[in-house]
Amino acid sequence: MITIIAAIAKNNALGKDNDLIWHLPADLKRFKKVTTGHHILMGRNTFESIGKPLPNRTTIIVTRNKNYFKDGCLIANSLEDAIELAKNDAEIYVIGGAEIYKYAIENNLVDALDITLVHHEFEADAFFPEIDTKIWKEVSREDFKADKKNNFDYSFVSYRKIN
Repeated sequence: MITIIAAIAKNNALGKDNDLIWHLPADLKRFKKVTTGHHILMGRNTFESIGKPLPNRTTIIVTRNKNYFKDGCLIANSLEDAIELAKNDAEIYVIGGAEIYKYAIENNLVDALDITLVHHEFEADAFFPEIDTKIWKEVSREDFKADKKNNFDYSFVSYRKIN
């Protein structure tokens, strides 16, 4: 199973200036719980915004730069190569960024979408592709209200590809 995991705003915003726009501790906690023990695939910009391999996960960085190296990470020159490197993992997660998400969806490389939907619109320069309901079926949703730690209403929404 290959799953895209992303936090997106109502207007599909992902980030700005290679950084997250909002801070939702509940989303970060869930991301850690879901991805721990698995391979996480990401583009070089996403990795550099994080700054280091995430603990207890195998980090695979997708970059066209054949000489790119980061200690503690695997490097792939395409998303397909990254998936091949992770093939023995039953749960592979594609964690960004926008270009990687778009490529994965357009090239039919993922089985599921694990989306944190932030119920707010943000100014952004990176956006998640439109979720086509002819291709993706919502299979679960948990809704949450803003609280002392999480400044926005949000939902955890899971989609599966319609066969």
